Amino acid sequence: MEFKNTDIKYKNRVRSRISNLKDMKNPNLRRNVLCGNVGPDRIAKMTAEEMASDELKEMRKNMTKEAIRDHQMAKTGGTQTDLFTCGRCKKNRCTYTQVQTRSADEPMTTFVFCNECGNRWKFC
Repeated sequence: MEFKNTDIKYKNRVRSRISNLKDMKNPNLRRNVLCGNVGPDRIAKMTAEEMASDELKEMRKNMTKEAIRDHQMAKTGGTQTDLFTCGRCKKNRCTYTQVQTRSADEPMTTFVFCNECGNRWKFC
């Protein structure tokens, strides 16, 4: 992506680069630029995901995994029950699924879906 002028899009990208380089939680990017591992042409074309700190990359990865798991849970159905009360609409029409998300000696995680308002929650 090349920029021919200094319009708002260009200025936003420059601001993003400066912000990422100054970020104290992202020392690897700054170190790689200072050591020459990432050249000026490369940093100019990097996406936000490529510039992100290791901590942020891990958080995004975990959020993606959780979103995929939640999406798959919705497809697998579950068991209809009136044992749970939705915190949002206060109704009892819910569907729940229990999954072993941690080690075998830990309790199962229960995913609950409110059939009335679509609210989702989980507990151990």
